[in-house]
Amino acid sequence: MKKALKIGLVALSAAAVCTTTALFNTADSYISTEQPVCQTAVLRQGASGGEVKELQRRLKMWGYYDGEVDGIYGAATVKAVKYFQQKNGLTADGVAGIKTFEALGMNDSVRVLQNDEKSRSDSNYTSSDLYLLAKCIYGEARGESYTGQVAVGAVILNRVASSQFPNTVSGVIYQKDAFTAVTDGQINLTPDQTALNAAQDAINGWDPTYGCLYYYNPATATSSWIFSR
Repeated sequence: MKKALKIGLVALSAAAVCTTTALFNTADSYISTEQPVCQTAVLRQGASGGEVKELQRRLKMWGYYDGEVDGIYGAATVKAVKYFQQKNGLTADGVAGIKTFEALGMNDSVRVLQNDEKSRSDSNYTSSDLYLLAKCIYGEARGESYTGQVAVGAVILNRVASSQFPNTVSGVIYQKDAFTAVTDGQINLTPDQTALNAAQDAINGWDPTYGCLYYYNPATATSSWIFSR
């Protein structure tokens, strides 16, 4: 896959390849997909779906949010989350993680995050894994939205956790023809801080793809590897 995914990333679900898709519009970080209410561990600006709606509903019910309950984690939602966090003695970063979910009484989201953190910690990712992941993110998706870069990292980690792929970060990344960045040598470029941050967020459990194993942009992709999946 090319680093320039200008139209978006089409991610095919691990559970139903070619039947469940997620489209990442890197221009505005909008994510459109079939989503359950409880879908991801960490919510931040750019996220969307049923879980965001529930977050907005609770914030609105308690007077922290006066916008539309539309399931889009935009600037107004960030502002409301920060306000809620300030009033409840939490770090006011506008990101809904486990402590914010707990304070809001979103217990299902808390459980998802706890399970995600346990899964990640059980995998024992090393600093070398983090750096290699960042290199692949940089080679594949530098210049794209931050959400898109985290999505690339999440797909790689989802493959590590899947029985269909090698069980190490290096094994997944260097699997024959899996990543254009490896094929054309861009994997050897030095990742920037954004790619390193995206790799860390992916390892920490943020998965904008909701468990997908593939991403693909037919407008820019040069590898035919995905058609063998």
